[in-house]
Amino acid sequence: MKTILIKNGHVVNPLNRRDPVRVADVFIRDGKISKIAANLDRPSTDIIVNARGKIVSAGLVDMHVHLREPGREDKETIRTATRAAAIGGVTTLLGMPNTSPVIDNQTAVKFVLEKGRREGIVNVLTAGSLTKKMEGEELAEIWEMREAGASMIIDDCAETSGMGLRRLALKYCQTFGMPILTHPEDADLKADAVMNEGWTSTRLGLVGSPDSTESLVIARTLELLREVPTPYHFTHITTARSVKLIREAKKEGLPVSCDCTIHHICLNDEACLNYNTLAKVDPPLRSEDDRLALIEGLKDGTIDAIISDHAPHLLVEKFVPFAEAASGIVGLETLFPLAFTELVVKKILTLPEFFAKLTSNPAEIIRSNAGQIEEGGIADIAVFDTQKEWKIDKNNFKSKGRNTPFDGKKVFGRAAEVIVGGELIVQKGELLE
Repeated sequence: MKTILIKNGHVVNPLNRRDPVRVADVFIRDGKISKIAANLDRPSTDIIVNARGKIVSAGLVDMHVHLREPGREDKETIRTATRAAAIGGVTTLLGMPNTSPVIDNQTAVKFVLEKGRREGIVNVLTAGSLTKKMEGEELAEIWEMREAGASMIIDDCAETSGMGLRRLALKYCQTFGMPILTHPEDADLKADAVMNEGWTSTRLGLVGSPDSTESLVIARTLELLREVPTPYHFTHITTARSVKLIREAKKEGLPVSCDCTIHHICLNDEACLNYNTLAKVDPPLRSEDDRLALIEGLKDGTIDAIISDHAPHLLVEKFVPFAEAASGIVGLETLFPLAFTELVVKKILTLPEFFAKLTSNPAEIIRSNAGQIEEGGIADIAVFDTQKEWKIDKNNFKSKGRNTPFDGKKVFGRAAEVIVGGELIVQKGELLE
C-alpha cells in the first residue's frame, strides 16, 4: 500500500474542540492516518497531494442512500452508486432496505455487504427493515440482521406500522442498543397526496399532504420513547412543527436524533410549479417557512445530519403526469456542493459545524468509526476545492440516475482527491480506474 502525503491543506476536524480548523499536512501509511502536523517532511512518500487553498476533511458519511440493488439494477447498482459517491467525496454510505427483495434477513444483509466489498470503491453499510417485507405487520429478524452486520433497523413504512408493533420493536431493540430509524409519515393523512398541501398544490390542482402527516408520527413516537427510551432517529424531516417537536424532545433528554435532505434545504414546494416532476420527492418539498425552519434547526443543533436521500429513477418514470411520477432525486454527487453553497458560502454554518453534519454526526448515529480525521484512524479522507464556481451537469454523473432538479445550477465546492482505506481513488476530480 502506497504512502500518501497531503500538503498544506485546511484540515477540518469537528471533534477537535481546541483546533477544529488548521493548516497542516496529513501523512498516510498502511491505510491509516500516521501523522497530522505542519510542515511534515517525508521524502520517500509515494504520492504527494498539493492541498494548498483546499479543505481536507474526513470523507463524507451519507446515512441515507437507495442503492436499488438487489432488484432494480436498471436504476442503480452498488458499483455505480459507490463511484458516484466517490466523485461526491462520500467515503461511507448506508443503504436503505427497500430493495427487491427487501433487506429483512441476515442473508440479504450479507449479500449487500459482500457485494459492497467486491464491487464498491467506498465503504458500503446497510440497514435492515424493521418488519418483514416492509409490510408493517410482523417484526423481521432484527437480531440476526444485527449479527450479520446491519448498522441500523429502519421503519421505512412507519405509516403502516401500528403503535403497538413499534413499542414492541423499541423494547426489543433496547435490549441490545440497536438504533432505529424511521420515515415519519401517516398513511391515512397522506392518502393520495403527491406534494405539499398549500398554495402551490392548490394552484396546480394536485392533492397535498399536510404538515401533520409527519409531525403526528413524530409526536406519537416521542410518547413511546418516554416509556421505552431507545436510540431513535427521524430521517428526512421537513416541517417547522417537526423541528420544534424534536428540539423539545432533545431538551427533555430523550435519545433522539434527526436529519434533513439537501433538497429540502435548497428548495421549497414552488419548485413543483409547471408540474416539474424532477422536484417530486417523498416526503414532499414544503413551504418556504418550513425550509427556513430546517435551516434554523441546523444552526441550533436540532438537526444532526444532512443526507442526500439518493433515489435514482429511470427518466421515463419522471416524464409522466405529476401524480404518476416516481418520487426521488439523485444526490450523491451533488450533496457536498449544494450544501456548501447553501450553508457555508451564505455563512449559515461554520466549517466545523458544517462538516460535523456530514461526517462525525452521521457516523456516530449509525455506530460507525468513519467520519473522523485523527491520528491512528482509518484514512478515509476527502480534499475539497471550494474556490471555483461550477455548474452541475447531470450528463456527467457516474450514477445511472439523471433525475435532478439541480441540472445547470451554479455551485461551489467539489472533491478534488478522495482516499478510502489509504487508497487514492479520485485524483484531480477524476476516478482512478
